[in-house]
Amino acid sequence: MTDRYCVFGNPIAHSKSPMIHAAFAEQTGEDIDYTAIEAPLDDFAGAWRRFTAEGGRGANVTVPFKEQAFSLCDTLSERARRAGAVNTLLLGKDGLTYGDTTDGVGLVRDLEHHGVSLAGARILVLGAGGAVRGVLEPLLAAGPASVLVANRTAAKATALAADFQDLGAIQGSGFEAVTGQFDLVVNGTSASLAGELPPLPATLFAPGATAYDMMYGTEPTVFLRWASGLGAMPVDGLGMLVEQAAESFYQWRGKRPLTAPVRESLRRAL
Repeated sequence: MTDRYCVFGNPIAHSKSPMIHAAFAEQTGEDIDYTAIEAPLDDFAGAWRRFTAEGGRGANVTVPFKEQAFSLCDTLSERARRAGAVNTLLLGKDGLTYGDTTDGVGLVRDLEHHGVSLAGARILVLGAGGAVRGVLEPLLAAGPASVLVANRTAAKATALAADFQDLGAIQGSGFEAVTGQFDLVVNGTSASLAGELPPLPATLFAPGATAYDMMYGTEPTVFLRWASGLGAMPVDGLGMLVEQAAESFYQWRGKRPLTAPVRESLRRAL
């Protein structure tokens, strides 16, 4: 019998996840049916219950349901607990719902794919919302020299950094207080969607630095255009999308798909 999986979101028609997981299934010989489901904004838990009652085994969760997914889990991974959000659900054989977040793993693996070394690096992360919270634990686990979280509201960045201080050297500040140079700058704000740029100094990229935007599109984001003009290597978030999906697939099926061919076919399809 074919096992059913899905991605929940609202809206969800634009999702690349069905294409990605179909490619993973074909590559690994796994018999799965993966669809996109638009859950009602006021009843995500009901959508998950209906899906599992009809034979659903697991799901990815995207905007705006990651916090609601967190709340309905019976068991959480440590990284999901720290993130306060879940993007991967699994219905166990015991009938319990297990939750994890694979976004941070996806980011770190994509950076590795691009040859970016995180050990000993000076990292600046822009934004202090859910997208950033979800990646801090894996970033700190990679052993950087320091992580600075910068946000329009400094207090929010400081509070977020405090939640992760037991894992490594991490601080928070406002955008206007950012000084020094960084080996990696990660844009986790939604500013790219609006074509805006956080107010940052043009001196923040160290020689050989990488600029990473969690967003992606047919054209480079305004942040990546700005960064490449200052000499940084620009990388968008398409690979992160593929890598986080691969980690979810592994949790569901116990097989690690090859991500490079899927990344390349997605890039061509943009």
